Amino acid sequence: MADEIGGLSATAVTPVPGGVHFVADWRVCYRINLWSRLATRVLWRVAHGDYRTEDDIYALARGLPWHEWFAVDLTIRVYVTAIRSPLKSLEFLALRTKDAICDAFRAALGRRPSVDTANPDMRIHVFVDEHQAMLYLDTSGEPLYKRGMKRAKVEAPLKENLAAGILLLSGWKPDETLFDPMCGSGTFLLEAAQIALDIAPGLGRNFGFERFRRFDQPMWKSLVTEARSSRRDVEFKIGGADNDPVEADRARRNLQYASLDGKIKVVDADILAVTAPAPTGVMVANPPYGVRLGEQKLLDAMYPRLGDALKQRFSGWRCYFFSGDENLPKLIGLKATKRTPLYNGALECRLYEYRIVAGKLDKSRGAAD
Repeated sequence: MADEIGGLSATAVTPVPGGVHFVADWRVCYRINLWSRLATRVLWRVAHGDYRTEDDIYALARGLPWHEWFAVDLTIRVYVTAIRSPLKSLEFLALRTKDAICDAFRAALGRRPSVDTANPDMRIHVFVDEHQAMLYLDTSGEPLYKRGMKRAKVEAPLKENLAAGILLLSGWKPDETLFDPMCGSGTFLLEAAQIALDIAPGLGRNFGFERFRRFDQPMWKSLVTEARSSRRDVEFKIGGADNDPVEADRARRNLQYASLDGKIKVVDADILAVTAPAPTGVMVANPPYGVRLGEQKLLDAMYPRLGDALKQRFSGWRCYFFSGDENLPKLIGLKATKRTPLYNGALECRLYEYRIVAGKLDKSRGAAD
C-alpha cells in the first residue's frame, strides 16, 4: 500500500500497524480517495497527545474547533480502536469523546450535533495505544472498498480492496488472460477490468470530505474530470465462471451495471470441468471454506480433484487460491510456490500460488512458507 500511496503524490509515507502514515495537501487527499485500490479509509489526524484516563482524551477532543470543520446539522459517530490500551471500556471512551465534541459545539454555537450510529455524516476515529491517543476525521465516509460498482451481492463477498491486493500480488498484467472459475458476484472481474481500463475506483461514489466546511468543490470537480478522461479503450481477456447459476447471474448483472457486460463473459461451469480459456494466463479464485459454509467434508473431497483438474486443463497457468481452509494446501496434491498471509476481516487466510505444468510439479521455484 505504501507504494500506491506514494505513487499518488503523498510524501513521508511510512508503514504503520494496519496501514500507512503520510503527509499530503487536500488535493492529494482527494486523489487518494478517488484512486486508491487498496486503502479502506483515508483519515485526517486532527490531534494527538499522551493520556492516562478517559478524561485526558475528553480534554484533548474538547479543545478542538470541530465547528470549523463541519456543520452542527450533520450527524456524527465515534469509533474507537485500541492496541494494548490500559483503559477498561472502549465504549465508555467513545461516549466521552462524543460528549467532548458535543460540548465543544455547544460552547461555540449553542447547539450540538446528533448521533447516528447507522449512517453518520461525519465519522470520528479515536486510536489509543499504551500511552498516546490520536483523533481523526474520516475523509472517506463509507469504506473505500464500497466502489458503487455492484448491485447484486452474495452472502459473504470478497471486499474489493482485498481483491485488488490479490491481483497485485499475483503479478497479473492487463495483457495476460485472467480467469476466475468461482467468480460469485464478480469482484475479481470488476477489479481487474478497472485496472485494465484505468478506471478510478472511486468514480461511482461520494466521500466524507465533500461534507467538510473546507471542501474545495472546483478542485474536486477537476480531479473527477481528469479521472474520467484517463479511461483507456483497450482490449483485454478477462472471464469468469461459477457452478451456481444464481451466482453467475449476479456476476453478469454487476458487469452489466458497470457497463462491462460486453467485455467480460461469465459462464455456468464447475471449476472441476471448465476448460482453460487460453493456453496461458492467471487464475484467481476465492473458494468457499468450511468455516463459512459448513461443508468441510465436501471440500476435503473436492481438493484432490481440483489439483487433478488444474494439471489436466490449466498447464502453463499461474493459479492463485485465497482461502482460510488449512486443508486446501494439504489435499490439493500440488506444492505451493508461494504462501502469502492475508486477512479477510478478522479471519487469517493464505494466498496460495500454484504454477501448473501438465503431469508434474513445476519445481522452477522453491516453496515458500
